[in-house]
Formats: sequence, C-alpha cells, structure tokens
Amino acid sequence: MMLWCEWWRWCAPLRGACAYNRTFLWMAAVLAGLCVREDLRGVTSLVRALGLDAVCYDRLLDFFHSAALDVDRLTRLWAALVANRHPGLLRCNERLVLVGDGIKIGKAGKKMPGVKRLHQQSQSNTKPEYILGHSCQAVAILAQGLSSVVAIPLAARIHEGLVFSNRDRRTLLDKMLQLLGSLTLGLPYYFVADAYYASRKIARPLLRLEQHLVTRVRNNAVGYLPAPVPEHRKRGRPKLYGDKIPLQRLFEHPEAMQMIESPVYGERGVQLGVRTADLLWRPVGIPVRFVAVLHPTRGRLILMTTDLALEPIDVIRLYGYRFKIEVAFKSSLHVVGAFLYHFWMAAMTPIGRKAPNQYLHRKTAHYRDAVRRKLDAYHRFIQLGLIAQGIMLALATTVPHLVWASFGSWLRTIRPGICPSEAVVAIALRNTLPHFLADNSPAPNVAKFIQQRLDLEQTQARRLAA
Repeated sequence: MMLWCEWWRWCAPLRGACAYNRTFLWMAAVLAGLCVREDLRGVTSLVRALGLDAVCYDRLLDFFHSAALDVDRLTRLWAALVANRHPGLLRCNERLVLVGDGIKIGKAGKKMPGVKRLHQQSQSNTKPEYILGHSCQAVAILAQGLSSVVAIPLAARIHEGLVFSNRDRRTLLDKMLQLLGSLTLGLPYYFVADAYYASRKIARPLLRLEQHLVTRVRNNAVGYLPAPVPEHRKRGRPKLYGDKIPLQRLFEHPEAMQMIESPVYGERGVQLGVRTADLLWRPVGIPVRFVAVLHPTRGRLILMTTDLALEPIDVIRLYGYRFKIEVAFKSSLHVVGAFLYHFWMAAMTPIGRKAPNQYLHRKTAHYRDAVRRKLDAYHRFIQLGLIAQGIMLALATTVPHLVWASFGSWLRTIRPGICPSEAVVAIALRNTLPHFLADNSPAPNVAKFIQQRLDLEQTQARRLAA
C-alpha cells in the first residue's frame, strides 16, 4: 500500500491538466494501467491490465482524443513536479542537467498521420536501412538514486511527417528548442545532446536564456583566435576573428595533453588524455570551450560547451551521461510501451511504401482539423506513457526499499547499490494493485472509478475485486 501512496503523490498534482474531474479519473486509470500492464498492445492492454469492461475500450479511445486533457499543460505540470519534488536531481555548478535526442518508431499503419519513410543509422545488419514510422524528439532530466543515474522523461513530440503550411520553415533544431521552451522550468540547466545539436539554432537561443549547451562537435570543426587589436583603428567594423584553428590540431602534441582518470559512468581505471582550448566559435560569435579527449579504446572525441566556467572533467562527465536517454528510450519501447499506440484515421488516403512528408496546406480546414486531432491523440498517449515511466523511475530512485518489499519475486543479479529498473517497479505495482483498489486506498475516488468498471467475468478483474 505504501508504494501506491508514493505513486499517488506523483499522480495527484497533474489534476490541473484536466478540464473535468471525470477526465482526471480516466487519466489516473490510464497511468495505473501503463504502470502495471504485462503486454504492450495499445489501449487493449490497458483494458486487460485493469480488468475493465469491454465498453471501456471505446471510452479510452474517446479519452485520448478528448481536448479536455490539455497535453501542453500536462507537460508543464509534470516538468515542474519533477524539477521541484525529486530530491536527487543531478546538478553541476548549481544547474540541472537535461538530455535530448530523437527516436524513430516503426508504424505499419497506412492511415496514420505523420508516418513517413525514415532512415535508420545502425551498426546492426538485422535492422533495415529505411522504415515507415514516426520521428520524435524527446527531453529528459537526470536524477540520482543510490549509485544509479537515470534519465526521467519529461516530454516528447512527433516533429516530422506533417507540414500544415508551405510557409513553415522550421527545422528539427527549431522544434527541439520549442520543446525545451514548452517545459517552462524557470531554473538554470545544461542541455546535453549529440553532435547534431551543435548548431547556432540551439546555442544562441540557449545563451539568450542564460542556459548552456554541452555537446560534441564534428571532426572537421574549427575555432578562431581573437583578432589582434590594430595599432591604428581603421574605418568599418573591427575584425573579430583571427587565425583559424582546426580542432584536430589539439591532438598533434600528445605530451601537451593532461592525463586524468575517466569520469564517465561505468568506466574505472581508464586514463584519458585531455586538452582544453577556449576559442571563438562562428555559430555563436563568442568564445566557447573545446575539450579534446583521447580515449585508449574509443579514439578521439572533441566536446564543446558554451559555459567557460565548466571544468573539462565535468564536460566529459556530462556528455558521458548523454547515453542515459538511450537507456530511457529502450525502456519506453519495451517495458512501458509509451510509443506503441495504434490510432488510425479512417478519412485519410493510404500512404505508400516511400511515403514522404504529408503536405496539408491544400487540404480542407476540416481535414486539417481531423489530422490535428489525431496528432494530439498520439501526443497524449506518448506523454502519459512517459509520465508513467517517469513515476516508476521516481519510485525506483526515491523509495527503492518499498519497491523491493513489494517485488515478491527473485532476481539473480540484484545489486544493492543499483536502483530497481522500470520492469521491477512494474512488477511491484502489479503485485500490490489489489491493495490500491481496496477500501483504504490512498486515492478512493480513482479506486472506486476503476471498481465500478471491472468485468468480473475476467480472471484479472476477480483478482482485483477480491
């Protein structure tokens, strides 16, 4: 019961995103279903996990398509809740650490808005080079629990596949910046991302907001020395950039590199060669800090940060945490199923095998509104899935003892200093779900709402009702 009390502490503050109390009850039921379901079959699995009556399937479809749940307000409430309530948020120089990246999800539906042909970069021969699917960008925040560092998802949106206006010139970088701004955290942070986001479109707006970027730059990147001050000022704008410095030159003199022990999570006894240079970077027009890293097995790497006060070892540590969002993506897909929705649009023309972007500026207003409604349904499902995953990670990092006390099973590889995974938390919540629905539930309204919709002919419903 105590585990579900903690779960409810993270769920209850999200009430403000719902226009009606009934909408909130459905949202709480969906979050509970996402946390305890054993299979990942879209809405069907939610009905099965909670033992609901068959009519609830249509009710849940109506819920995901309802404007009574404001997904943007839900995102802001969730981000503020995590930033203000989680006691173990990772900080560096009194700044939070956000990580961002893109993810591509395969979709077989030929009547799904936003589905397009996507290229997959993978070293595995088992994955096809091109897939049909949705392309999303996501942002997560880093948190500590015991000796673990996890990425708690904050938001994700579909950022490719649909063009509502032929005047829309926004790129994926612009949309990632908008996603960051939609969180409205109001707190200083570092944004950690891969080399794709080492761009003027990301760095300049972050600097205007007094935020900073930590990223990797390409091997052919260059910096500039400041222009020498002339003895006699000439007409025109003073020269800003001096000599060009290819950043690969930082590796030319190994004796000039400082040897440090790797601060990367999971690496012990690894010595890194590090050399730092503060140079002008043309995309922002101001000095930034470049950190050249020579790894004994992974080779050369050039990192960059817009914060000149950030120590090189911290730059390496923060960029090493970037892969935590990849771990979060894996759990989102295979444990929570946050991206495994199946909402089709009957009025849509079926897409082909080589589907490009769907241009809608010549479509009727009614058709565009129908597409926006379907897109909002996708975003509600994704956002609630990420919140369910975030709640499970919050429980794993703040109350791991309650999780293990309710786990009720056996694992060969339990390590005392490591937080339980989302799969372990899901099993613990599943085992104690009947207690949540009992008369002394920490959320009696939600418990009663689910109890009234149980199908007692199902085995799962009889177990929960007992």
